[in-house]
Amino acid sequence: QVQLVESGGGLVQTGDSLRLSCAVSGRTFSTYTMGWFRQAPGKDREFVAAIRWSGGATYYADSVRGRFTISRDNAKNTVYLQMNSLKPEDTAVYYCAVDRWGGSYYNARDYDYWGQGTQVTVSS
Repeated sequence: QVQLVESGGGLVQTGDSLRLSCAVSGRTFSTYTMGWFRQAPGKDREFVAAIRWSGGATYYADSVRGRFTISRDNAKNTVYLQMNSLKPEDTAVYYCAVDRWGGSYYNARDYDYWGQGTQVTVSS
């Protein structure tokens, strides 16, 4: 089993920054990809960013590329999402997730474990 705990969400204004953290515990050696997804009210869960646990390759949704940065600290088993230049449309619950088998990094169905989510609200 793998457990994920997100933190770092909050209420900010347009243009502000936030850093989300996702602490991973349990069978961490079986992690292939870590991803961040978000879900706004009334919308489907959407891919935000992902990072390969080995090698560190990163991937971003077009809507956040250039503003968000995903990173990892292998020693701490923690993944971060640095979010800069936040916009009201970034408002959502943000989830981190683990893919153990190397599926499509952008497909939520390929992720095996999920955190409980952290709310990010960006006011205009």
